[in-house]
Amino acid sequence: MTWYLPFTSMEFFFFLLFGVLYSGYLFRIKRLARQFSQKANTIYIKAIIRSIYMGLLVVALLGPSFGAMTKEIRTNGKDVYLAVDLSQSMKAQDVPPSRLEKVKLELQEFIQNSNADRIGLIGFSSEAFVLSPLTYDHGALDLFVQSMRTSLAPAEAAQLGPVLQLASQKFRETETSRETERSKILVVFSDGETFGENVQEAVSTLVYQGVRVYCVGIGTYAGGKIPEGRTFKKDGKGQTVLTKLEADVLKEVAQRTKGNYFEINQNISEMPRLLSAVNTVKSELRQAKVVEVAANKYLYPLLAALLLIALDVLWTIQVLKI
Repeated sequence: MTWYLPFTSMEFFFFLLFGVLYSGYLFRIKRLARQFSQKANTIYIKAIIRSIYMGLLVVALLGPSFGAMTKEIRTNGKDVYLAVDLSQSMKAQDVPPSRLEKVKLELQEFIQNSNADRIGLIGFSSEAFVLSPLTYDHGALDLFVQSMRTSLAPAEAAQLGPVLQLASQKFRETETSRETERSKILVVFSDGETFGENVQEAVSTLVYQGVRVYCVGIGTYAGGKIPEGRTFKKDGKGQTVLTKLEADVLKEVAQRTKGNYFEINQNISEMPRLLSAVNTVKSELRQAKVVEVAANKYLYPLLAALLLIALDVLWTIQVLKI
């Protein structure tokens, strides 16, 4: 049988304070008794009772643990890759200060409040690349988020296929016998423009791996202009390019992988809903482990103390006869 009784300095101080104050009370009663030529020995009965239940209360507060009990522990790891569109259209200012800057601001809060133990960062346009592998260091990850800019990616239009394939590859590379128990989540931030390519094969692979994909559409359906120098980007005919949010492919990918679709525009941000959705995802394959832990028996001294307190209140003793 093992005992565990963490007696901290604070509990010791209160116990000592009680002893000092109650000793002063007993001394005062005995002095009064001598003045009236009495002994007042019955007061020690109450003193013993009160000292015992005071000690029992302190013991209960400490949470004594003795003996052992078995407890089932279930693992529930969660890995999240954040994929951010770094194509030129993300510079559009229909979502102020710009689509990309808005995503960076929202990701700071997401990383801070997410219950995922490992988070990674992917950038993409026509190609996809890892900015930060899965890491437990969310503080370092925030630095990578702040360093994102469109110049890191090829200037070609964004494609969804490469980022889905890269995420699938990275989840597969980190997978071990224990990693199969972890939830795998991919969150894609993009305006969805030019996502007309066929991504069915990549989506099927993610479904097979059990990866949920949450897509966040950035931008407005009315569209916005893309800054370029002191003016705005123009097409081959000299017309100002207007980039619009195209959500169809994003919605389809999210639906097929049992994820969901959210939007961020100039009026609303559904990031709180995204955070809630990701935080509520549980690992579908858990490993149950039975471990021995010390059993907390605070209830026994607490019940004994309450009984003695009731006895103290109900049982009156005459100390002095005046």
